[in-house]
Amino acid sequence: MKLRRASWLTLLVIAGMAAYACIALMNMRTKVAAASETEAELRQKVEEIQEENAALQYAIDNQYDEKTIEDIARDKLGLVLPEEKIFYDAGS
Repeated sequence: MKLRRASWLTLLVIAGMAAYACIALMNMRTKVAAASETEAELRQKVEEIQEENAALQYAIDNQYDEKTIEDIARDKLGLVLPEEKIFYDAGS
């Protein structure tokens, strides 16, 4: 009879370990999914920052270019060339 009790006890221990392993696996899958989501978000941020850095580097490299200076004068300062005419829409 001790042999039977040992076998039931062994089965109980194995079943408990299997249940623990399943719960641990589910918990780990949740953590992996969250980490993958975070990784995707961080990769997107890295790409955005790299694009911004490329634009800033282009602005630095071409800061004395006539076209760049003209674009800044038009867009940020509102300046125009002497021969240009500006029309304003008074209807709106």
